[in-house]
Amino acid sequence: MTNPLRLGIAGLGTVGVGIVRIVQKHAELLERRAGRPVVITAVSARSKTKNRDVDLSNYAWEDDPVHLARRDDIDVFIEVMGGSEGPAKDATEAAIAAGHDVVSANKALLAIHGQALAEQAEAAGCVIRFEAAVAGGIPVVKALTEGLAGNEITRIMGVMNGSCNYILTRMENDGMTYEEVFDAANQLGYLEADPELDVGGIDAGHKLALLASIAFGTQVNFDAVVLEGIGAVTIEDIHQAADMGYKIKLLGVAQMTGRGLEQRMTPCLVPDTSPLGQLQGGTNMVVLEGDSVEQIVLRGAGAGMGPTASAVMGDVMDIARGARMTTFGQPATTLRKVRAATGAVPAPYYLRLQLLDKPGALAKVARVLGDAGISIDRMRQYDHSETAAPVLIVTHKTTKTALDEAIAAFGSTSVVSGKPVAIRIEAV
Repeated sequence: MTNPLRLGIAGLGTVGVGIVRIVQKHAELLERRAGRPVVITAVSARSKTKNRDVDLSNYAWEDDPVHLARRDDIDVFIEVMGGSEGPAKDATEAAIAAGHDVVSANKALLAIHGQALAEQAEAAGCVIRFEAAVAGGIPVVKALTEGLAGNEITRIMGVMNGSCNYILTRMENDGMTYEEVFDAANQLGYLEADPELDVGGIDAGHKLALLASIAFGTQVNFDAVVLEGIGAVTIEDIHQAADMGYKIKLLGVAQMTGRGLEQRMTPCLVPDTSPLGQLQGGTNMVVLEGDSVEQIVLRGAGAGMGPTASAVMGDVMDIARGARMTTFGQPATTLRKVRAATGAVPAPYYLRLQLLDKPGALAKVARVLGDAGISIDRMRQYDHSETAAPVLIVTHKTTKTALDEAIAAFGSTSVVSGKPVAIRIEAV
């Protein structure tokens, strides 16, 4: 009989329990597909007595995940604890030192320590797989490392945080403010314990950094990701952008340019007729563009017990079948250090201004934009109060530097009230 693949699971929260359920429910199916049994031999979590609605009685228990990682009766260490430091990092390093393969759902750990961990694993002849760390149940890591391996990837785009997409689409559909939807999402448990990880773009930025490393053959550099959360997006921006044919998304974009590697996770406008524009609720979507395949769109659940556990088990099954893939799609020692792009590729921008009711106000705004080298594509003015009116402008392609220069100059015109809102428009 073929030797079973033995799993040790560190972390028995939502995802860990989901993995246990898949292994228990589909034992025969997994064995047929892998050509060998896939079994759990040991587990670890903070509390042994907590009710998890799953039978753990047949598995050895370790209070310390590092001890689990060192056990000689596991072949694959599954890390679903989370956190970029502490037990998750220590246990992962211990598993590699013990000669065990690692399957992780920990985007923060890999975005910050991925290069070092990959070098350690590959030197030890071990595998690190992390499909579950990026976009939940969407097999985007496998798509990049395997299905699209014959392509030069030109751009990655995606909505990679379902909580942010839920907030933005509910603001649009229900006419609620950001604060109202944030509170509702928090009560429903859609946000991390530290909500800033979600709404600040940090969680999604980790995912983008990992995909960029695979796509462009570079060392993971999360510190170079430009982050801007959705906290400043107003219901007015959502409605008025929709009136101009756009939807607002927290959009990740990575591309290699002549100025270096550009990585952004920021609010952007996308055409409302595009796949990204039509994405609703907590769903994720990743768009991959390659020189041969052109554009691939992957859509699915970005989080949750089933989708994330499914992604973990996809990696486990590859290992069970004998597939040995390098962590980032090529040997870690060959990944390049590249400089971060000094600026974003030029793009159109959406501008919202509160224009005071004064003679020649529009002409002054147009002059400021012209002096900064920015031309206007479209402009729309809405009903105004006694003193000011909202004005929307869509520019032709320009640089962020030129736009910042213009916004700073608006203050000296005496016709713009408050702080202008500027949101990049991304071509999809």
